[in-house]
Amino acid sequence: MIKKKILIIDDEVDYGAIMKRYFDDKNYEVSLAYTLREGLDLLQQIQPDILFLDNNLPDGQGWKCVDEIVEKNPQIMIYLVSAYRQKADFITSYPNIIVWEKPISLTALNEVFA
Repeated sequence: MIKKKILIIDDEVDYGAIMKRYFDDKNYEVSLAYTLREGLDLLQQIQPDILFLDNNLPDGQGWKCVDEIVEKNPQIMIYLVSAYRQKADFITSYPNIIVWEKPISLTALNEVFA
């Protein structure tokens, strides 16, 4: 069975570690990046099925890269996460984008990734 790949781009180290552990336990292949540049490089290298993308990163705003990411990876499922931005802050016609406000609850994760 081929593992689905997840990339988490977020500068919060603890959040990344918790999310990695959660998805490792669910048998996903998980990669972490703590800067936008590192994340976009990894995105092209590993071509994940699912992307968790923070907005406020040390080297830029992740959400501003969504159009470019979708253009290069049209099948990717993207979860935009932020403690500072809400769904109303990001409007798109792309059906595979979901906006989640931090903190993300275990209940919400389990509903999607049962």
